[in-house]
Amino acid sequence: MTTSLNDEEIKKTAKKILVKYQLCDHCLGRIFAKIESGKTNQRRGEILRDHLDRTKKTEIKNCWLCEGLTSEIPHFTDLIMETLNDYEFESFLVGCKVDEDILGREQELFDYAGSEYSESIKTEINRETGKILEEKLGKEVDFENPTIMTVVDTAFDVVSLQIVPLFVYGRYKKFKRDIPQTRWFCRICRGKGCKKCDYTGQMYETSVEQLVSKRFLEATYSKDESFHGAGREDIDVLMLGTGRPFVLEIKNPHVRNIDLSKIETEINKDNKDIIEICNLRFSDRKEIARIKNSKFKKIYHVTFQCEKPINSEKLKKAVLSLRDAKIGQFTPSRVAHRRADMLREKYIYNCKVDQVDGAMATLTLETESGTYIKELVSGDNGRTKPSISEMIGVPCKVTELDVIEIKGE
Repeated sequence: MTTSLNDEEIKKTAKKILVKYQLCDHCLGRIFAKIESGKTNQRRGEILRDHLDRTKKTEIKNCWLCEGLTSEIPHFTDLIMETLNDYEFESFLVGCKVDEDILGREQELFDYAGSEYSESIKTEINRETGKILEEKLGKEVDFENPTIMTVVDTAFDVVSLQIVPLFVYGRYKKFKRDIPQTRWFCRICRGKGCKKCDYTGQMYETSVEQLVSKRFLEATYSKDESFHGAGREDIDVLMLGTGRPFVLEIKNPHVRNIDLSKIETEINKDNKDIIEICNLRFSDRKEIARIKNSKFKKIYHVTFQCEKPINSEKLKKAVLSLRDAKIGQFTPSRVAHRRADMLREKYIYNCKVDQVDGAMATLTLETESGTYIKELVSGDNGRTKPSISEMIGVPCKVTELDVIEIKGE
């Protein structure tokens, strides 16, 4: 049987409440919010007063519970409209903070009257504000995945925003050495700026991240971003071929409708012979996890020098033995200070000699993701086994390394 506002038990409860508490129609009706759907709480309160022949209403400003808060919904709507004025978004959600004294009184009322049919004042403010905004903005409330969530602090008339980042997928190539993938903050000042870093806060003048993100930040009127690459090459390594996949996460964007083709052209023009990006498209957070967790095969071109002239036959034999073979690599000594020291088994899919010239040689390698190529050549004092140095019996060191293809994307 459907419960009605005219049911005797409901009227009895309403009368009991009004004898003890001086409530506006909003707050009275909210105790019975789940009865007779399609009505506002204010209308429920009016109906109950009529049923009880209590025609004398309590003005909202004199309400024991809300003290006039429910009358401020149009004001909160205006505050949100003003705050959202500079932002592009597809959907939104409204939240609010309500003074603890009001919430305390509400709980006291629920305990007294029972809360089987009630809803919180926060729920009413959020819903009614959202309904007005939907009409004024021409946008829809989205409870699952809103572009922007607005939170009104009703005590201080302050609106804060929680904005879904804008995600852009692409691939980058790096044509110049000594540029890191992401910003390296100074180890001394940790980004604040000091004499050691020439007050830049950075270990290096720029990074792929900064060169890529600059135009995006300008276009979206954003001040912050995060750069997520599918792995990373060393600072002194080039990234060639079709490039390395990345996702740029643009935080708190004011503008979301951006021309990716135009931005791609601008970035490539700004950074000619330094970096190049391609294949830009809009993405999402799930793709960050995808590219971070993917194990892409990589093809490298490596040049190394040995302490004495290389025996070509020995090198060819060593290279042949590496094809379709596994190697064991402990964490390289050069990064052991920041990574766990553990043994990793890595697969070498292919390896071929391109050129031998005295003590210099060049190879092309196809390896499993995460293989340390420099250590595969040098051996890293026995931390990588087998290694080129070990197999030809001559200490060797990489002089140039280029990633020429990332496969499987």
